[in-house]
Amino acid sequence: MHRWATALRTAYFPPERNYLEAHVTLFHALPSQCEDEVRDVLKDVAREFAPVDARLTGLMSLGGGTALKLESDGILHLRDGIADHFHGMLTSQDQHRPRLHVTIQNKVTSKVAKALQAELESQIIPRAFTFRGLELHRYCGGPWDLVRDFSFRGQARA
Repeated sequence: MHRWATALRTAYFPPERNYLEAHVTLFHALPSQCEDEVRDVLKDVAREFAPVDARLTGLMSLGGGTALKLESDGILHLRDGIADHFHGMLTSQDQHRPRLHVTIQNKVTSKVAKALQAELESQIIPRAFTFRGLELHRYCGGPWDLVRDFSFRGQARA
């Protein structure tokens, strides 16, 4: 799933803005002053939980872009726990549950986005997949630096 979604992102995302492979953003800005604590929390989550079930359900319009629409009660449950831990330190954007998606096209007109959605609609087949872990990235004014990845290796089901 990741390789396929990254190929779509590479094909349709503006190359001058495409610094990351396909990903799902759970938080836009965890508190940078607590980076060590963020790492510890993510490490604990990864140690406790097994890979998390998810489902690709179709396409999502972003207005000026296109995304793969996802569902995963489990990953949202884990996100809720992380959000509770950092309550009071999250940005307003991160105080609400996200609509799970992988952006494959961005910064285009709605006409261009709708054309891609029409083109891809028959190719997007709903399917199950698993989230194998979490990644923490640091924004560097353009590119993102990978701080660390945290592979799920526990037994608990999210």
